Amino acid sequence: MKDILKYFDALNEDQIRKIEQLHDLYLFWNEKINLISRKEMPYLYPRHILHSLSIARVFDFAPNTKIIDIGTGGGLPGLPLAIYFPQVQFHLVDSIGKKIKVVNELIKELKLENVTATQIRGEKIKDRYDFITSRAVTNLPQFFQTFKHLIANRQSNSFPNGIIYLKGGDFDDELKKLSWYYRIYLLKEIFTDNFFDTKKIVHVYK
Repeated sequence: MKDILKYFDALNEDQIRKIEQLHDLYLFWNEKINLISRKEMPYLYPRHILHSLSIARVFDFAPNTKIIDIGTGGGLPGLPLAIYFPQVQFHLVDSIGKKIKVVNELIKELKLENVTATQIRGEKIKDRYDFITSRAVTNLPQFFQTFKHLIANRQSNSFPNGIIYLKGGDFDDELKKLSWYYRIYLLKEIFTDNFFDTKKIVHVYK
């Protein structure tokens, strides 16, 4: 938990308790279903929970913002963000039913009232959202082309609606194929752990 508090020292007691509980629930459920690679479990706080929360170091979402987390898997980055932003509405989706079943259990255990989770292929989603989040479920141009129509025109934040994508490595060739604007945030400028040396947040917007 110290990895989290080092960068988020304003968390209240309820948020701290829920993040700790989320960590323990992942340890429990990952023995039953492979939500996160087992070799990654010792690094759950920095590489998964903190990585998810990195979005909160860049974006301060307004209350009632609507966010969809596509390809959420075991609920990342959606669940940590929902704990951090209790006034923001999150919809977590994945095509794998057994993972969404666990995510719904986590939502219930954590008593998160601002989150829903649904088994659905992203291509079948009809609603509109202020932001789409994802942890590099596919190459960025393909993700952009598939889901850009889900971005609502109504603006409720001081920064433009769009896709917020967690991605690592060199993907300059992918960026050249985007038809919208984009901005890149280097996580190594925020976090000291070597894990973040090549990690980035990409904000794609009109």
